[in-house]
Amino acid sequence: MSSAKHVVIVDLYASAMRLAEHFRQAGVAVVRVQSTKEVPRALQSSKKLDHLADDFVHEDSATTVERLALYDPIAVVAGGETGVELADALSEALELPSNGVELSEARRNKYLMIETIKRAGVPGARQITASDEEQLEEWHQSIGGRVVLKPARSAAGDHVFFCDTLDEARAAYRKIDGTVNALSERNVGVVAQEYLCGTEYIVNTVSRDGHHRVCEIWKTSRLAVNGLSDLGDGAYLIAQRGEAQDQLAAYAKSVLDALGIRHGPAHLEVKLTNDGPRLVEVGARVAGGDIPSYAQLSIGESQLDWTVRAYLDPEAFHQRADEDYRRTRYVANLALVSPVEGVLRGYRGLDAIRRLESFYDVQVYVQPGDRISRTIDDVTYPAAMILVHDTEEVVLRDANTVRFLDGPGFYELEPEGDRA
Repeated sequence: MSSAKHVVIVDLYASAMRLAEHFRQAGVAVVRVQSTKEVPRALQSSKKLDHLADDFVHEDSATTVERLALYDPIAVVAGGETGVELADALSEALELPSNGVELSEARRNKYLMIETIKRAGVPGARQITASDEEQLEEWHQSIGGRVVLKPARSAAGDHVFFCDTLDEARAAYRKIDGTVNALSERNVGVVAQEYLCGTEYIVNTVSRDGHHRVCEIWKTSRLAVNGLSDLGDGAYLIAQRGEAQDQLAAYAKSVLDALGIRHGPAHLEVKLTNDGPRLVEVGARVAGGDIPSYAQLSIGESQLDWTVRAYLDPEAFHQRADEDYRRTRYVANLALVSPVEGVLRGYRGLDAIRRLESFYDVQVYVQPGDRISRTIDDVTYPAAMILVHDTEEVVLRDANTVRFLDGPGFYELEPEGDRA
């Protein structure tokens, strides 16, 4: 076996591709373990990484641990939500830096997640896990107002419903319970939570030995559109310091402690309500959607660099972990929000967006000739773009221009009679 250093990434799909590249650039070979025989539905478009030291499907713990031990890995890291629990188990079995298995389920199950932090004294939302409609109705009536229904173990905004009435809650329950979610797991019952009113932020962190580094904080923007009350349409990288940021950082670290996240990356979504920060959810893995790479355009390093540093050079991690990150440019990540359905002929305003002063890049997910759907979650955005500039006002102006251009007239559809 080669004397090169190795890292194991469990479920190395799209969101972790750049993490694998960062490890390889640091001279570390990557072993990929797939936690399930079938690739989850939401991840089937992921490209496979070349130059892997090994790549195999997990079948049983003993066999997997024996095979991985041959590489003497320095770390086992989750590449995405589906890999969290197996990464915990493998890292513990191999006696590597590990978050352990005791709280693994709480790091994946959205109901247990909130209950676990509340037991540790961290404020969290009122909620219930409902196994039938009657139980849900009784709880909704006791809460009053808007509630949020979601699967316990899905991701990417899949099957998340904002319900103001009992009828809406009943309908949402029927759409969630028993269906197969974006991660190819069957939903059993629903998680119902009080609606948290406030601005939503993203806090990306990396930990080593319980020492937490805040890598970047993003402020999100939201739309009430396509029948949804709270659809994310953009995120803006903000300074590390400020009244809101100081609250968010302290709260995020308390959440990490409560959930036993002592090692590796985490992606927290937190709402800053009138009563203070409240957790939406946390993933014990790197942020998806290429967010760390966008932060790197401004900060010069990201959650990816800090993850590699945490495992390869813990001493350097601890020495620098409490330093503030500093922005050199302003960055926004915006998504197009489709209000239409049909076969796409083309985008009428995409060239105008490309001419914006802060335009940096665009990723088009729905190509002309493909079927386009109304945007209702993170996987139905037709395109996303990055704006970067030395002046914040230019980024904000261009972001408003994108939102002005986006709308029914932005999308040219094939006439109904021409559709097969």
